[in-house]
Amino acid sequence: MKASDKSFLYPYFLGAFAENDQVFENLLLEFFRDHAYWRRNFHPEDTPPIPTHAPYRELYNQFLARMQQELHRLSADLKRSIPYFSPRYMGQMASDFLLPSLLAQIITSFYHPNNVFDETIPATMAKESAVGYQLATMFGMPTTSQDQRHGWGHLTSGGSTANYEGLWHLQTSKFMPLTLYRAITHSGLDLEQVGPKKISLSQYSEWELLNFSLQEVVSLCRATGHFLQSLSDQNAFQLVMAGLKADSLDHMGYAVFFRKYPSIKPPVVLVSKAASLSWRKAVNFLGIGRDQMIFVPTDHRMRIDLNALETILEDCRNQHIPVLAVIGILGTLHFGSIDSIGDLVDLRNRFAEKGFFFGLHIDAAWGGYLASMFREADGSLAHRESLRQQLKYFPQEDTYRAFASLPEVDSISVDPQKLGYLPFPCGAFICSEGGVLDFFWLRQMLYEGKGFTETPLEEKFANLTQFSLEGAKPGTTAAATFVTHRCIPLDRQGFGKVLQLTMAASEYFFDKIQATIQELENFVRLVVPYQPDTNILCFAINPRGNRNLAIMNHFSKKIFQHLNFDSKKPLQAHKFFVSSTQLSRSHVTAEEAHRVCDLLGIDPESFCHQVSDRTTQSRQIFIFRHAVMNPWLLFPTGDQEDNYIDLYFKHFVLLIKEELSDAIRRARF
Repeated sequence: MKASDKSFLYPYFLGAFAENDQVFENLLLEFFRDHAYWRRNFHPEDTPPIPTHAPYRELYNQFLARMQQELHRLSADLKRSIPYFSPRYMGQMASDFLLPSLLAQIITSFYHPNNVFDETIPATMAKESAVGYQLATMFGMPTTSQDQRHGWGHLTSGGSTANYEGLWHLQTSKFMPLTLYRAITHSGLDLEQVGPKKISLSQYSEWELLNFSLQEVVSLCRATGHFLQSLSDQNAFQLVMAGLKADSLDHMGYAVFFRKYPSIKPPVVLVSKAASLSWRKAVNFLGIGRDQMIFVPTDHRMRIDLNALETILEDCRNQHIPVLAVIGILGTLHFGSIDSIGDLVDLRNRFAEKGFFFGLHIDAAWGGYLASMFREADGSLAHRESLRQQLKYFPQEDTYRAFASLPEVDSISVDPQKLGYLPFPCGAFICSEGGVLDFFWLRQMLYEGKGFTETPLEEKFANLTQFSLEGAKPGTTAAATFVTHRCIPLDRQGFGKVLQLTMAASEYFFDKIQATIQELENFVRLVVPYQPDTNILCFAINPRGNRNLAIMNHFSKKIFQHLNFDSKKPLQAHKFFVSSTQLSRSHVTAEEAHRVCDLLGIDPESFCHQVSDRTTQSRQIFIFRHAVMNPWLLFPTGDQEDNYIDLYFKHFVLLIKEELSDAIRRARF
């Protein structure tokens, strides 16, 4: 891309050299003065508690001196931080902040907002609600009140919490029909024309009640509300309400619940072996248990293996094991791989037709904001051909379908603090069905005598703690995200242009890998084990002629020492920063292990060493990992024409040749 094509970025960031420092300083000072004016004019008739002669007191000045000293120490200590802002950093999923997000966060912090109830800080609560709609629209979900399915969402402290919440909502919906069934039928009542079969509630079996879709559960919940409101018998009404509480999973917990329903087996959660650690934590957190998490093998693209997944689902259906959720990943944290979301949607729909439903949650912590590249300003889906006009490889056909299928999933978690270029802490949970809020409002709404459809989603949203896992949290995050999305819309002409640059840089990086493979073919095998789906690029290196994994890993780690943060060295001594990951033998199939070993020229036996007849010791392949997200990577580094990616590969080639020369001198190879 030409430099003129990238000039729109100039006002977006503080800059790798703080080029926009005057803009930042002037705006911050303007809004701080505005805040001070607001404080002074809240009740100007009051006497200020800090007197004008306070600065002349000894204790006052002693404290100021101590505070200034500690702040200087803090500032000095912070200079040892990793320079995420620099295009020389391509390590973890971090980069420079967008200028409006940083300003909005600092300015809002003056007002100390707590997004817990709308009565505490209505301004930022409204902005959090708006951010939920902004993100839902970016994913292609309908968000108008006329739509039968109504996307909504809110912010969390991070992607992990958003994942927990996604599973929590699906768990609540999974067991809600059983709760309603027991509370209503045990009260001698019944509901007519409900559920997928449009029959009486009492006619469904326990297994059938466990396999209502999310939309069918919402419909059943609303039908229950209207039915109970129409009851003239208050005794029957109170009996049902007592049953709703006593028979709910939230009230009983898993241990009591499964004693009450001995024929029901504990539910399982299915996720690929490439999933982040947060999913192991999620099943622990919700009391589901790690034994109930099934890890599905990955394929040659490090995506969830659809054939293996279908086999597992069929086994669960045949054994009447409820599947709480299948987790799809829109950008794995290690390799950036995108699961075939469209195929997962098809799989869910096919099994639903067989009377076997599971929730479909997408972990889009990394790749979620890439959806802005696929969204036109009017909310429609951009054509793949128009995207390919700007890029060389992205998106592939299956990747395009994955993003096109996002409106059909049940829920999505995303991290604005990653590819949204927003400050910490900032995650988000997005759901395609606003009716799930009725699960949490059921008892309260009935007691107030209101109909479910008569209460706007915004009114329910005002009491955020009813349906989120977190209580108090900073309104600064909502303000920063809202303002940023207003300044840079979540479509291909806004955020999409920023991310298009990162994808262009990734494609350039990928081509440089291919050129480097040729340049170093007489020295090392440089291998991309998994073709990139996003802007995370990984490769492994092995000296020519070496067949032993331990030697390969040792050589790679020696190279990595020059590209990793070392607190003992001055920061400027590091030319570039990258990160690493490992490919564990336990995470791939035998076929995949042999494929990767063959590419690297490694003896497969050294990848999985046999310890005894029954046990094996899993080995790991050391891999260089690059998050190619900095917006300045394709800009020239100086007078020469090289950009930062060119400069990085020149440095990398030099490191390899130097290490090989040193190894030869020491007679290692």
